[in-house]
Amino acid sequence: MDYELTPEQELLRTTVRDFCDREISPEDVREHDREHKAPRELYDKLAAQGWVGINIPEEHGGGGAGAVEVAVVLEELGRAFLDLSFWVFRTVTWGGLAISRDGTEAQRKEFLPGIASGDLTVCFSLTEPDAGSDAASISLSAVEDGADYVLNGQKVFTSGFKVSHLDIVATRTSTEGKKHHGITNFIVETDSPGLEWQPIETLGHWPLGTAMLYFTDVRVPKTRMLGTLHEGWRDLGVYLRYERLCLSAARTGAAAAALADSVAYAKERRQFGKPISEFQAVSHRLAEMQTMVEISQMLVYRYASRLDRGLASTRDAAILKLYACEAYKQVADMGLQVLGGYGYTKEFDLERHFRESRLGVIGAGTSDIQRNIIAKTMGL
Repeated sequence: MDYELTPEQELLRTTVRDFCDREISPEDVREHDREHKAPRELYDKLAAQGWVGINIPEEHGGGGAGAVEVAVVLEELGRAFLDLSFWVFRTVTWGGLAISRDGTEAQRKEFLPGIASGDLTVCFSLTEPDAGSDAASISLSAVEDGADYVLNGQKVFTSGFKVSHLDIVATRTSTEGKKHHGITNFIVETDSPGLEWQPIETLGHWPLGTAMLYFTDVRVPKTRMLGTLHEGWRDLGVYLRYERLCLSAARTGAAAAALADSVAYAKERRQFGKPISEFQAVSHRLAEMQTMVEISQMLVYRYASRLDRGLASTRDAAILKLYACEAYKQVADMGLQVLGGYGYTKEFDLERHFRESRLGVIGAGTSDIQRNIIAKTMGL
């Protein structure tokens, strides 16, 4: 694979892949999936390697790395264990990026060392029951009261909440003017009085899960405001574009794993006296899967490189997210077809890829929303 990575970045890829081969077995992943169990021990091992704090500034205990290095780590983790990669993605996005970028010096000193060490984990709450694709319509209120803001309302699909100590919560602090104005982000401790949650049963991504949150007079100190009052939407745009890199890198790794499983099965499975890989219908399907995985990889590193150079655009992010998520869904679907009936069983990982790939075209901005963004940049 030629992405013009530096020797140091290539070494990072090799090191992470060796770690995954050594520490993460398919049986372990299946057990965590089956038992809905968070991979805490693996996360701690990643933290010990410095990878969960890879993009946190060195002065706060992190690695000070750029977007390309983040993409390398998440792609390799996604190849081995997608939910583990997603746990790290939330850390590097809502901790490494958001708090490093927009936190006060006191916030950075308080939170970043613990995030880099793995002692603190972070999730994000944006979506509400009545605000999904129209994310700027959030209504969870934050009302000033002395030294605090008091939060009331609901959030839905806060993924990873059960393993998180901190939640970056997007709130409504003003109803004046356009809906994009008056949004403010806060760093909220997940054990705050008045904050209750319940798990949401979903099709996939069971190890970390997702949740419905209920805020009833949750008091958050003003010192936990992240960024500027009423101007949180502007900052959210930066975070969400970074999120699209992270999700796409992780899912590209997962798509590569689904492809590898499909190729291995096709070479071993014999029907009508020969391996099914020798049938043109199967080989063409595998060739199409290979093409999609490689295009996803190229888009991931093109975007990461542009992000590091300050050249990445909203359209770049939308194209990447659209293609990588649709590709993973199609690769998983075609891979399951290659395995036939066995792909529909828990004995093989394609059924999990099939389940988990479906979220990509819905969550963190649907494919249709990405198409809207791309069309708008085309003057349509």
